Amino acid sequence: MELRGVERADVEGKTVLVRVDYNVPLSGGQVADDTRLRASLPTVQYLLEHGAKVVLISHLGRPEGRVMEDLRLAPVAARLEDLLGRPVRRLEDCVGPVVSEAIEQGNPGDVYKVH
Repeated sequence: MELRGVERADVEGKTVLVRVDYNVPLSGGQVADDTRLRASLPTVQYLLEHGAKVVLISHLGRPEGRVMEDLRLAPVAARLEDLLGRPVRRLEDCVGPVVSEAIEQGNPGDVYKVH
């Protein structure tokens, strides 16, 4: 079985959901090691350059289904903004009409991070 690479997909004008491993160490409310973020950049940048809206999903820690403020992905999104040189819209949930509407109203080249 051959896995198709992202470069073989027609992503222009589409919303692309990307599962990323951003379970990174934090120190003082900031990303202490951005290796995993940097590893995802070629894929994210490719999608953006080819006109996609990019929705990134990940987790931080193991909250066992609970919402824990100290495990929010805000520090990850802030570092990702620095690396990408563009805003990363933070959505406070991962499902529902508010999330759907926010993404629908966005533009190609927008990046979203959902919890």
